[in-house]
Amino acid sequence: MSIVLITGNHPRHLFLVQELAKTGLVTGWVQEVRENFLPKPPPTLSDELTALFHHHFSQREAAEAAFFNQLECPDIPTLTVAVSELNSLKTQLFLQGLAPKLVLSYGCHKISADLMREVAATFWNTHGGLSPDYRGVTTHFWPSYLLEPQMTGMTLHETTQQLDGGGIIHQSSARMVRGDGLHELAARTVADYVYELAQLLPKLDFTALPKGITQQGSGRLFRVSDWRPEHLRLIYQVYQDRMVDAVLDGALTGRKPVLQSVLNKE
Repeated sequence: MSIVLITGNHPRHLFLVQELAKTGLVTGWVQEVRENFLPKPPPTLSDELTALFHHHFSQREAAEAAFFNQLECPDIPTLTVAVSELNSLKTQLFLQGLAPKLVLSYGCHKISADLMREVAATFWNTHGGLSPDYRGVTTHFWPSYLLEPQMTGMTLHETTQQLDGGGIIHQSSARMVRGDGLHELAARTVADYVYELAQLLPKLDFTALPKGITQQGSGRLFRVSDWRPEHLRLIYQVYQDRMVDAVLDGALTGRKPVLQSVLNKE
C-alpha cells in the first residue's frame, strides 16, 4: 500500500502533497521545478492589457496564498528535478527504488511511456479540469470564460500518452460560493478535491486497483497558444470577476457537470 507522487512545485501542487502525505500512504515524492508562478507580460502588450495581465496573475497568487497557506513539506524521500529530468534515468531509479503500487501525478509535464514501462506500478494523473470537456492547459480559466463556471472541476484519470485522455477514476466539481472570483473558485475546487481524495485513497485495495471509465467524446483540448491576455477583458471588465455570483443569481445558466467515479465512496 504505497503511493509515490510526481508534482509541480506551485502552491496547489504542494498542498496536494502535504494532505495526501497525512494518509501515511505516500512513500516518496518527485518534485518538478515549474515556471515562475508570477509570469512577466509580453513586452508588446498595451498598457491596458499589461495592467490586466498583472492583475490576473497577482489575484491568482493571492487566492492560492489564502487557500494553501502554511505549507509544510512532508518528511519523505524527495527527488527534485528540472523539466528536462522528469523522464530521466535518475527519476526511473528513484521510483524503482521505492517500488510503489501507485504513482499519482499532478502539475508535472508529460510522463513518458518509457518511464512508465520501466516502473512496475499503476499510474494515475490529476488534471485540473473536467475531462473530456476541458482537457489540456488553463482548464480552470476556460469554463468561466465560456460562461459556465459551474463546469470547473478536477479529474483523476489513468495516465496515458493521450493528454488527459485516460480512463476516468474520479471527478469532482466546483462549489459555487458567493463572492468567489475566478481564482478563488479554482483554489476552492482544488482544495475540495484534495480533501476528498485523502479520504478515498486509504479505502483502495492496492492489490486490485480499479480500471478507469473510458472517456466518451473528445471534448476540447486547450493548448497554451489558445490563451491570450485579451481574454481577460471578459472576466474583469464585463463581469468584474463575478461569474460565480452570476450563476447563483440566475444571470448565467447552462449545463451541469456529470461526474464519474470508480472509487468507493461508502
